[in-house]
Order: sequence, then structure tokens, then C-alpha cells
Amino acid sequence: MTMTVTIDDNNLTIDDVYRTARKKDKITIEKTALQRIEGSRTRVEKMLEDGACIYGINTGFGELANIRIDDDKLEVLQKNLILSHASGVGKPLETEIVRGAMLLRGNTLAKGYSGVRPVIVETLVEMLNKGVHPIIPCKGSVGASGDLAPLAHMSLVLLGKGKAEYKGKLLDGKDAMKSAGINTLKLKAKEGLALLNGTQIMTSIGALAAWDARNLLKAAQIASAMSLEALKGTSKSFDERIHKVRPHPGQGMCAMNIRMLVKNSEIIASHENCDKVQDPYTLRCMPQVYGAALDTLEHVENVISVEMNSATDNPLVFTNGDVLSGGNFHGQPVAFAMDFLGIAMAEVGNISERTTDKLMYEPESGLPPFLATDPGLDSGLMLAQYTAASLVSENKVLAHPSSTDSIPTSAGQEDHVSMGTIAARHAREIISNVQYVVAIEALAAAQGLEYHDLSPGEGVKAAYRYIRRYIPPLDGDRSPAEDIEKIKNMIRSGKIVAVVEKEIGSML
Repeated sequence: MTMTVTIDDNNLTIDDVYRTARKKDKITIEKTALQRIEGSRTRVEKMLEDGACIYGINTGFGELANIRIDDDKLEVLQKNLILSHASGVGKPLETEIVRGAMLLRGNTLAKGYSGVRPVIVETLVEMLNKGVHPIIPCKGSVGASGDLAPLAHMSLVLLGKGKAEYKGKLLDGKDAMKSAGINTLKLKAKEGLALLNGTQIMTSIGALAAWDARNLLKAAQIASAMSLEALKGTSKSFDERIHKVRPHPGQGMCAMNIRMLVKNSEIIASHENCDKVQDPYTLRCMPQVYGAALDTLEHVENVISVEMNSATDNPLVFTNGDVLSGGNFHGQPVAFAMDFLGIAMAEVGNISERTTDKLMYEPESGLPPFLATDPGLDSGLMLAQYTAASLVSENKVLAHPSSTDSIPTSAGQEDHVSMGTIAARHAREIISNVQYVVAIEALAAAQGLEYHDLSPGEGVKAAYRYIRRYIPPLDGDRSPAEDIEKIKNMIRSGKIVAVVEKEIGSML
């Protein structure tokens, strides 16, 4: 069902970005936001009438800030800024990231500190609603004076330049806007800089990564509960008393989730009094690992939520007429958050892969080697675990913190940069890899459950049945690639989580 996302400057949520980016919900602008934008523009025009010299309005940019620009060249100045800064390279960003960035840029301009005309925000919204998506190369931002290069590519299309996707076709910006019935713009003083100064690319990637990470953490706990049952692990490690005496919020919530997932398990009940003393850490310490990742995600979501609703332009035009230059475009908060998220989700992949390995190893699992139907003749899921190992190894490289690097730009004027957009892209790639890793664990755990006559817990049973609707048990060797892809899509779409939560109630 299509819903509406409202730009009002201060109340956008990660879910709003998700719905705009992936569901393509309609965007509206609150009337009070338009009034704030208009007021800010009036103040800029008054300053120009008074002959003030103000950075970004009638000066050069960066190291060229000391050069004053004649009034009759201010529109050319803004156009040249967009043209010269559109220097990105690499594959285009996914459409969902572009849509998220357009929403976020409109929202920060709607705060009324950027000095643009309302038509700038209205045009961004019209492009979103009609599906005109600028082509933005993925590389080129150092994340300090905002995402300058990628936002310049976004802004080109507003001027009828650059490239855009419209109704599945790649068009020149002018043709895309004309086909959609949207007027192109001539930028006035300050408007080019206002479109470019900000962290909206890294924040769009970050918001979608956070949404995916929360969903993935739920799926990882579902897969781990399936593995716990397949491996005949104990549920005693999830006793509420253990986690109350080390009261990290995520740890307690994860333990509760596992208890819900394995509730009424005949498999676990059948071996409560066996001779086994303790499970390996991959089973016993799920709350401590997944819970720590959940606490990290909570922090990341808070950072992203603040950033989405912030004024990240420079200079900022305040209601009393002051124009102040600062550094709100610097991406350090997002850079740290994205590095932290990448590290946390890489660790989720690590524990998931190790659990998959346990399912493969007969002496520990009590299951056929590699879950093969006819071991020796069949290899079963041996190579699926190899794939998981490859992905978690790749993640260890991607998880190296981007925010620890800085290369000066603009002749040393911009002498410290965040690399936040690189951090965000890496976190997104890590999450995609972990979706596959968890899918492989779920595939293996479902196969492991085939060797139990007793019923698993209520949540595990719901997940198992949903997987089996689309993926039959192994009956001799077959390529697991398609099966992995199917479960990965179940995870990314949130469908497997929805099926399980319908059965046991909300997780996390």
C-alpha cells in the first residue's frame, strides 16, 4: 500500500527513507517548511541588496573563498560550481540510494537555513514523485565539505544537464525532465552551494544499511535458533537470570528472542538431561554477540536519525540575519557510525559462518558429514560453507575503518576529511555479504532439522516451513547457489522475519 512521506525538516525516520527509497511512496512538503524556506531566501536577497560580501553567496569556494564575484555573474557562479564539482567516477549508485539522498537533501533545505527558493525543494520532490532519478557515480566523495561530487551529479539534472533514469531508460537530464513534465532550473545566488554542501549520500546509504542491519539481525537470530535445534544444543544459556546480571540491553533482548524462537521445542526437551555439559561459544554466546551488535545498531540509528534531520549546509542563514560559516557538512559522525556498523555486522557473519561449520562436522553435530544424503558419493553443503568462509574473509578487509584516513583537499583549506561515504559503502557491502552468510546457515540448519523426528520450537518451525515452501530438502547433490539466493532474498525482503514474528510476536 502506497503511503505518504512528509518533508517537515525535523521528523524524518529511517523507515521514511526506506519507504521513499524502496517502496517509492509519495512525498509531500509541509506548508510551514515552505514558509521557512521562503523566509531564508528573503534574508539572502536582502543581504545582496545591502552589498554584503558573504562566502558561498558572492565569493569563490574553498581555497578561492577570498575572491569576490560581481553581482551580474552570481548565477554563472552557481552553475559553474555544479558543473565543476560533478567529477565522480565508477558505477552508478543504486536508484534506492539516489532516492534516499534526494529526500534527505530536500529535508535539510526545508529547515530554512540554506537560503534557497522553495522551487528547489519542490523540484526535488517532483522528481521523486515522477521517478526521475539522476545517475550518480558511486566514487569521488571524501565526506568533508559534504558529498560534493555525488550531490553535484544529482544537481546537474535539476539544471537539465547530466544523465538520469526515467521509466527504465537512460536519458540526458534535459530529456528526462521534459519527459516527466518537470521544469529545469536556473540557480540563483547561494543555491548551487546549498545543493552540494551536505552528507546526504553517506546518510542515505547509512539509513538503508541500518534498516537492512536490523532486519538481518533478526534473521541471524532465527537462523541461529534453527542451528541450535539442529545441533541439539541447550536453551539453558538463554535463561533470563544469566542476562539480568550482565544487563546490556541487546544481550537481554537477544536471549529473549531465542527463548521465543525455541519455545515448546520437543527437540530441546528430549535432551535436557543428557551428559553434555556446555555448548560451544557459537551457540552459548549468541546473546552476547548478537546483543552487542544490536546495541551498536541502536547507536548507529540514533546518529543517522540526527543527521537526517540536521542542517548540513554552509554557510547557514539564521532567522536574525546572521550568516555563519561552520563545518556541519563534515561527515565524521556518520563515518564513525558506519565503520562501527560494518565491524558489528562483520562479526555477525563470523559467528554465523562458524555455526554453519559446526553443522558440517559429524563428530560435533551428530549429523551426516556436510549434511550429505549419501556422504562420499555426495558432497552435500560442503562448498556452501566455503562460500560463507570466503565472504567473512572479505568482510574482514571491508571492515577496516575508513574514518581513520584523511587526505587534505582544496589546497589544504579542507585539511581534514571524514571518508564517511566510503565507510557507508563498505558497511552496505558487508551487510550484503552477511545476508548471504546467514542464508547459508539457514539452509544448512533446515537440512539438519531433517534428521530429527521431534518438532522444533514454534519460531524455528515457522522459519523451517517457510524455507521448505520454496526449497526442498537435499535428495542427492544439486547446486546450492539458487537455494542460497532464494533465502538471501527472504532475508533482505524481511519476509522470513515477518513469517516468524507472525507466529511468535515481535523480535527485538
